[in-house]
Amino acid sequence: MTAPTQSKSAAAIDAAAATGRAAFIGYLPAGYPDKETCIQAAIALIEGGADILEVGIPYSDPVMDGPVIQQATTEVLARGFRISEVFDIVRAVTEATGAAVLVMTYYNIIDRMGAEEFARRLAEAGGAGAITPDLIPDEAADWIAATDKYGLDRVFLSAPTSSPERAELVARSSRGFVYGVSIMGVTGARESVSAVAEEVVAASKSAGAPRVCVGLGVSSRSHVEEIGSYADGVIVGTALVAALRDGGAEAVGQLARELSGNS
Repeated sequence: MTAPTQSKSAAAIDAAAATGRAAFIGYLPAGYPDKETCIQAAIALIEGGADILEVGIPYSDPVMDGPVIQQATTEVLARGFRISEVFDIVRAVTEATGAAVLVMTYYNIIDRMGAEEFARRLAEAGGAGAITPDLIPDEAADWIAATDKYGLDRVFLSAPTSSPERAELVARSSRGFVYGVSIMGVTGARESVSAVAEEVVAASKSAGAPRVCVGLGVSSRSHVEEIGSYADGVIVGTALVAALRDGGAEAVGQLARELSGNS
């Protein structure tokens, strides 16, 4: 297949910027609480105002995830989840909405399938690319080659502890955007967003990153507005997963409208 010439997630972020706002990026676990409800929730999320969707692959040792997401993914794994479901979900949501859909996964899952095979299947499903929170660019040669071949975005993380040299390598190696980690810890809704988030964005921009999106701890419209004043995108996960748990796809759509200011 012919690789696309433009990053889907970059295009979505730039389109949001053209209207004077930061992009709203929403996360949902693949297959939670079941495949069809996950697809419905994802479509509701996008229709509610999300510019980009992150679909998280359930993993047995989710070191970066907080209790809400851990519980959701544990339930999905217990019912016999298979990786092929992820590609089904990406395809269904992409065909229904045309949105940029990224997979978020620990790299072991990609490595086990093979970077080339994973990239091929993701591209064929219409996916925009992947976020790999535990993969550093220094060890990503296979993944970089595969994503280059299939024109997929590859999103690496930059943290408050990243050195200027590390921030520069992440900026140079990422395609689509850099994921700015706002706190040192696991995911989860918080009352306030860490003050270092703005510093992470500034450091990444200084290192050459054209787009930096911030996640971890975002749970309210005020958080979205605060982060959106200095970042190119705002990533919301735990609050949306809790809404899905408590109220299904309809609740996800409602929260998306609140977070995006479309309510």
